[in-house]
Amino acid sequence: MGTPEFSVPVLTELVGHGHEIAAVYTRAPKPAGRRGLDLVPSPVHQAALRFGLRVETPANFRSDETVAALEALDAEAAVVVAYGLILPKRVLDLFPHGCLNLHASLLPRWRGAAPIQRAIMAGDAETGVMVMKMEEGLDTGPVGLVERVAIAPGTTAGELHDALSRAAADLSGRALAALGRGGLVFTPQAEDGVLYAAKIDKGETRVDWRESAETLHDRIRGLSPFPGAWFEADFGKGPERVKIFRATPTSGEGAPGLALDAAPTIACGRGALRLEELQRAGRGVMSAEEFSRGSPLPAGARLPCP
Repeated sequence: MGTPEFSVPVLTELVGHGHEIAAVYTRAPKPAGRRGLDLVPSPVHQAALRFGLRVETPANFRSDETVAALEALDAEAAVVVAYGLILPKRVLDLFPHGCLNLHASLLPRWRGAAPIQRAIMAGDAETGVMVMKMEEGLDTGPVGLVERVAIAPGTTAGELHDALSRAAADLSGRALAALGRGGLVFTPQAEDGVLYAAKIDKGETRVDWRESAETLHDRIRGLSPFPGAWFEADFGKGPERVKIFRATPTSGEGAPGLALDAAPTIACGRGALRLEELQRAGRGVMSAEEFSRGSPLPAGARLPCP
């Protein structure tokens, strides 16, 4: 059970290890294209079709018919990774070995929807993937295996996403091997250190130059490449949004939002940020050098604070 690109390596790993996959459950295809007339299957859906696997796309598990169809598969376990649908208790109880969820954090820290982004935005130096036996609570179940992953100072959410996806694939194979020989032991999560990784709100994506350079650095890389942190600038045709995908904290003082040089380096509430990868609306991602040639922010320019 999975939906986005993050889940595909897990499916590939399970197929590669010869596990009998009764069915793949994923989110229904979504409208795409200019007019929304094309229905695009999820990345997991597309991978399952390549493997010749049965695919199911229920909208939810409220109906008796949907639950009965799942029960009829007579599966021993469910492997759940970024599926996106709530599994009620009567679904969790269908599987003799339970529903094994691969969650991208070191539980109980960052339970919830956006653990990868939140870990980076908080400045965490480490995260990981855990195999958790699902129960009714939100990511509250006992943990069977863990793979820790370091977060380097410049790591973006996109880079961490890929690293954790690979770790989840490896962990899924190890978990099912241990499950098969009766060696997967689950330990309750700690009661201390619980944090919730709420979905990213649009209001969090705008850069407020009054914050410290370190705080903004973590936010920028935590939102890179999607949805992207942004600021407003006027290049002669009125305010427009500019996204930042990479930046580096540096020394410098000035009023928040003041361009200290044409690099561009922007003064923050404490310290300054050297902007390294940017994107104007309707254009591709550019290095700071490319950006400065076509969209200069000269020393002394002022960027507004929200």
